[in-house]
Amino acid sequence: MKSILNSLSGFAIVAAMLAGCNSAPKPEQSSSNSEAIAVKTLALKKQIRERSFSGTGLLSTGDEALYSFKIGGVIDKINVMEGQFFNKGQVLATLKLTEIEAGVAQAKLGLEKAKRDHERVLRLYADSVTTLEQVQNSETALKVSERQLEALNFNKTHAVILAAEAGFVKRKLANEGEVVATGSPILAISESSAKGWVLKVGLSDADWALIKEADEAEVQFDAFPNQLFIGKVLRKAMAADQGSGSFTIEVEVNLKGIKPAVGMFGKAIIKSGKPVEMISIPYEALIEADGMKAFVYIPLQTDQVKKQAIEIESFDNKEVWVKSGLENIERIVISNSAFLNENARILIVND
Repeated sequence: MKSILNSLSGFAIVAAMLAGCNSAPKPEQSSSNSEAIAVKTLALKKQIRERSFSGTGLLSTGDEALYSFKIGGVIDKINVMEGQFFNKGQVLATLKLTEIEAGVAQAKLGLEKAKRDHERVLRLYADSVTTLEQVQNSETALKVSERQLEALNFNKTHAVILAAEAGFVKRKLANEGEVVATGSPILAISESSAKGWVLKVGLSDADWALIKEADEAEVQFDAFPNQLFIGKVLRKAMAADQGSGSFTIEVEVNLKGIKPAVGMFGKAIIKSGKPVEMISIPYEALIEADGMKAFVYIPLQTDQVKKQAIEIESFDNKEVWVKSGLENIERIVISNSAFLNENARILIVND
């Protein structure tokens, strides 16, 4: 009986050893044995291209102004509303004249007194009672009074805002009954007859520096989706916008007789007159694109690839124009990029 038990224990030990051997982990397959991914590559070459810059902005008129009174006072009437069109010479706003007319009346009384004083001094001088200096002083006082009356009459005529050109009101900056100081803006206006319509486009400082006045542009508006408008760069702002930090380019747009509204959203593609050498690649080559940043894969001399960051200059209907990142690189992968990583093996199958 004892010998039978010993035999069973021996079999159990052997079975346990065999089971342990069978459960040991198998060695992983080497990456060199993985299946290669078939890809196509493209030889890169530079092309001469007219450089372009794209940006968005809001439509406005070529001339904008802030209308104000030359003198301070109480606003009597504002004859226009926001968005309302007006004609050249139209009265847009007036001040109450009570205080102004009182000043004019006071100046008239002062002038009359100065005339009487001067006449009396002249009579006394003829009788050798007064000196020449007194005559000269009275004459000066008379001229000062005349100029004061002229100034007050001039200010009275400017207690009104007249439209210098036809246009429309963008914003009302004050209301009737308010007390305003000299030169305080009352109306923000856009003149519609001087320089037409402009799209104010915000660009980076680098793009701003490469654009010149009179460069051509193509403009599209969301309000007119099926129309392409031609324009040119009218002005370049010489300082950054304090709100956005961008630099403004004003593109004068030929709207072909269409009457738009101020503030319409538009997109401009500005063509720089200086051609540059640039590389283009197909959309299929891009991976992880984010705005104007993206990556591509570069085939190495081995059967692997390298991930390369690029900066995009612009897009068109067929290809992507690369601004930087592909310098001194001969080829890129243009197929099956979505299935690759830097540990993958590739098989180049160019036709």
